[in-house]
Amino acid sequence: MIDTRGTRRWLAVLTLVVALAGCAAPAAQQTSAPPAAPAVSAPAVQAPRVSASPAAAQAPPAAGPPAAAPAPAPAPATAAAAVPANDLLNAVLWTQRSVEFKGNALGAFALARIRLDQALADRNWTAAPREQTGAYQSLPPAVIVDIDETILDNSGYQAWMALKDTHFDPKTWTAFVNTVSSVPIPGAVEFTQYAAGKGVTIFYVSNRTVEEEPATRQNLEKYAFPMAAGVDTMLTTRKRPEWTSTKGTRRAFIARTHRIVLNIGDNFGDFVDEFRGSEAERLKVLEQHRERWGREWIVIANPTYGSFESAPFNHDFKLPPADRRRAKRAVLEAWPGP
Repeated sequence: MIDTRGTRRWLAVLTLVVALAGCAAPAAQQTSAPPAAPAVSAPAVQAPRVSASPAAAQAPPAAGPPAAAPAPAPAPATAAAAVPANDLLNAVLWTQRSVEFKGNALGAFALARIRLDQALADRNWTAAPREQTGAYQSLPPAVIVDIDETILDNSGYQAWMALKDTHFDPKTWTAFVNTVSSVPIPGAVEFTQYAAGKGVTIFYVSNRTVEEEPATRQNLEKYAFPMAAGVDTMLTTRKRPEWTSTKGTRRAFIARTHRIVLNIGDNFGDFVDEFRGSEAERLKVLEQHRERWGREWIVIANPTYGSFESAPFNHDFKLPPADRRRAKRAVLEAWPGP
């Protein structure tokens, strides 16, 4: 019989040694460098290994398959290409969007009502001191109104020029007029109807051409501006040879048959024929008629165009736009700055 007790003792000792060795392995791993990652199955096609950039080395590894590279961002457009720098922008914005423009116009036509009532009560009252001669006191009363930017708002055409970065052209202007899309200046319809209701004839003295008159008349009738029966109240340029862009001859024409009690316009040339002078000359003419402003002559604000902007370059529209802008900048009275 073989004695197995010794053998069993050796097996127990061997088992204990193996167990102690297994417990010591994790502790040894914690004090050494991290082991290499376990091998994984590679895909069928593997991209070649390249050196990572410093930025890429700092980024955490992405989970799952690598994402596609993002498309390059489009280059930003320059400010000049994206938004044309047009001189009309602020003026058109004010005319179309501001409550201040509307309040200004409503106030002007409210004043016109007050002045009209005063004029009807005073037969010596006239808004045409140069053209009104003779015994005009017994003539029937009339009011002269300009059309563009006085009773009709054409800012749609001005906005088109600003957005297209273009300039006034008679052909595009006539095309706009023929759309019959101008809208009334706030307060204009109500005032003209108020005056007509008191027996006052409204004369429309405009520098629109006679060729543009049919569309203009249609635009006015669209909004119920009063048209007197039996008399032609639409006085456009070239309708008569002497009816040019200066309006004195047309005021004189009306003054022969009517007492002109009010004149309403947006441009210096709606009131006087000396509107093409220098800034100093224009100021002198203004002072000569100081007592008429706000009494017989009512001005509707128009910052988009007029003889005010051409006076700095002597009304010479043949000059390049850059030269005109330079002349306008030169007359500005600027604060020198801090």
